[in-house]
Amino acid sequence: MFRFKTEQKVFEVAGVRFGGQPGENPIVLVGSMFYSKHRIVKDERRGVFDGEEAERLVREMEEFSDKTGLPGLVDVVASTEEAAGRYIEFVADATEKPFLVDSPTLEVKLYALRFAKEAGLEKRMIYNSFSAESKDSEFAAFKESGVEAAILLTYTRNVMSSRARVEVLEKLLPNADAAGVTKPLIDTFVMDVPSLTPAAIAAVEIKRKYGLPCGSGAHNAVATWSGLKSRLGKDAVKSAAIAANTLQLILGSNFVLYGPIEDCKHVFPAVHTITTSFRYAYRMKEFIEL
Repeated sequence: MFRFKTEQKVFEVAGVRFGGQPGENPIVLVGSMFYSKHRIVKDERRGVFDGEEAERLVREMEEFSDKTGLPGLVDVVASTEEAAGRYIEFVADATEKPFLVDSPTLEVKLYALRFAKEAGLEKRMIYNSFSAESKDSEFAAFKESGVEAAILLTYTRNVMSSRARVEVLEKLLPNADAAGVTKPLIDTFVMDVPSLTPAAIAAVEIKRKYGLPCGSGAHNAVATWSGLKSRLGKDAVKSAAIAANTLQLILGSNFVLYGPIEDCKHVFPAVHTITTSFRYAYRMKEFIEL
């Protein structure tokens, strides 16, 4: 287990703590709902979904969260403003924990900021996400919303470079700070299997230099891996997903967006194994200092 010489920042969002030394705080696990072609969604544009099954999925994740002590959050993915409003209302009622909101469309994300403020949910929302491509208007809208937490995505076209990810963050941090992002959560950007290791190295460097909470959407590595299922069988996908989701956590990261919420039954036990070991190591001061 690593221990960083730099003081590690801890940000609390609606009762959930992000960050700290490995073993200090529980790792936060984030499952996605309502994404494109999610089986519970009946009308993607209008945000119509199977409410009973959606409640079951959230309840299942929270049961694993209670059993393991690992916070389980929902990442709401919406393609339209109408859908975003309905999804946020559902998740806010279904769980007391904070939630993330993401969309492939900027207008939808900005609508979500306004919706959260009007609904009094701004302290529970985590904006997903700012990147090097974010414009001044996006930062301005965030500042007006009262939301405090945001994912800062270290997106770079140089996917094989950890250094490029750190450089993106260094350019992004001043704009995020000026926009009122008081709780920055750093996503070191995974898009495929080769980018898993640079993302993990970047997280170590960012924690060593800035002490900020780090993680990634590690599931992307498996989601974009064509031919895995046909070559190694359907069970290989879940095995690969567990490996991808835990790699960065073993090296000291604080959260992971693990993919579909349904995978909570696989991810929570795997991460619980790691964190149980970390807690003992933390108490016994068994670590390598960085």
